[in-house]
Amino acid sequence: MKCEHIIWDWNGTLLDDVWLSVQSINTVLSRYNLAHITTSGYLDIFTFPVIKYYKLLGFDFKTDPFEKVGTEFINEYTDNQYSPKLHKDTIKVLKEINYLEVSQSLVSAATQKMLDKLLHHHRLENYFDTIVGQNNHYAYGKEDTVNKWLGARDLDPSHVLFIGDTIHDHEVAINSGMKSILISHGHTSRERLLETGAIVLPNLRSFLGWFKDSTQ
Repeated sequence: MKCEHIIWDWNGTLLDDVWLSVQSINTVLSRYNLAHITTSGYLDIFTFPVIKYYKLLGFDFKTDPFEKVGTEFINEYTDNQYSPKLHKDTIKVLKEINYLEVSQSLVSAATQKMLDKLLHHHRLENYFDTIVGQNNHYAYGKEDTVNKWLGARDLDPSHVLFIGDTIHDHEVAINSGMKSILISHGHTSRERLLETGAIVLPNLRSFLGWFKDSTQ
């Protein structure tokens, strides 16, 4: 496999923040007298655009607009945004990919402001050629962002590898002509990821081994 560039997803793929997402949404659910969700339940229903996920949780947007509920979640998450740690081997893998002279970027559904702060906090910004977030926090998806990013660069999409942890990440990659690898330690259950037909790996260490074997 020829790979000239890697695009990484952030939340769930490099950042171990599932627990904070569950904690934050349960705080919001309590305010609306809705049932809490377990981690396994979360992994079984989280999806993009997140408005669909909120509806599955039981929110009624006829009485409480999505923007209001979404902002409450973001505020809860942001209050603790520096608490999640990186997934094991994140820095090791990023260093090794750079050593192999494959350039890397990061694209996230998080806002650009939040993303920049978090990458600086974790001292990761220097590993990426480009860091691309969104201009709002409602997480409608990354496809338009990725397509604009690809269109502005002299890269053959078939030589770009997109690494994420959700079904949406796989759809973004395939619809943009890229290859997709999914890591199952993030925001979607392994069972759901396997249904996409993508290569699904358990962690970043296993990805690095796969990448070296596939690009020799």
